[in-house]
Amino acid sequence: MIPPGTEAALLDSWDYFLHLAMVLTPLFIGASFLVGLAQEYLPPERVEEMLRARDHGSGNVLAAGLGAVTPFCSCSTVPVLAGLLGAGAPTGMAFSFLLASPIVNWIAVFLLFGLFGTGVTVAYVTTALLAAIVAGLIIGTFELDGYIKDVRITAGGREIATDGGATPSDTSGAADAGGCSECGTTATNRTHKERVTAAGEGALSFFRDTLPYIAVGIAIGALIHGAVPAEFLQQIAGPGNPLATPIAALAGAPIYVSISGMLPIAHSLTEAGIPIGTVIAFVIGGAGISIPNLILLNKLFERRLLAIYATTVVTIGITVGVLFNTVFAGLL
Repeated sequence: MIPPGTEAALLDSWDYFLHLAMVLTPLFIGASFLVGLAQEYLPPERVEEMLRARDHGSGNVLAAGLGAVTPFCSCSTVPVLAGLLGAGAPTGMAFSFLLASPIVNWIAVFLLFGLFGTGVTVAYVTTALLAAIVAGLIIGTFELDGYIKDVRITAGGREIATDGGATPSDTSGAADAGGCSECGTTATNRTHKERVTAAGEGALSFFRDTLPYIAVGIAIGALIHGAVPAEFLQQIAGPGNPLATPIAALAGAPIYVSISGMLPIAHSLTEAGIPIGTVIAFVIGGAGISIPNLILLNKLFERRLLAIYATTVVTIGITVGVLFNTVFAGLL
């Protein structure tokens, strides 16, 4: 016998699933199109070139900005990072790029806007970018170069070495970065029309590849919305639990698949009464220290530096989350 209220809860979840799907699908495709344009006009080699000429300070600002507007996949972010370090870029500047890349990007911005509105989106982008800049500046004051592995990574038809920068396409003996469909090289002789067409085709292809993760994220969010009692969630992560935000910053990592799958869950949690800052900490922690991201960074960092990176991401998540729950609470 079906427990009383189950059918109503499932119908509510289904309605919420359809609502999120209709809101997020066009936003995701639009954001993916901008990602494609960014990759057409700002390929990884160009990003490296722009950052190599900068020093500690102004370079951190540019690095965080480029990390946000050139959201390469993790298997491409790591080779760009390796190229920067191999070319002698300051470690702190490279960290500003690395920190901003997963937590601030076009897809996150578009989906945040669709789910939470302008105020939350602007506050999130501003605080996350500022945190990436400040964290990079702090990390740059320490002598951490010795914790970067001497490796050669193959990506996009070129070999990048942390002990000597990038070399041409001779990739014999080099370790692959982990490869994904978004990491290919970009032709430099394309017309604007060809670039726009390629970005559009790439957006649809990326949407098809990511659709299972989006669907899972929306389904989990819909079940939380319709089937999980709000009182239960508030007991665990509500304002009455002073450890809710730190726990949320750690809890996102093991269940993270993609930012597009995390944000529907985040929205459902806020609908259930979980403070927005706690949810933001959950998203930042998941995006920054996801298991795939840490596995790729392990190819480049010694364990101590990897631990510093993970600790920095969690600290950023907690800090931004507390700001949202306190300073921004009455403004958003």
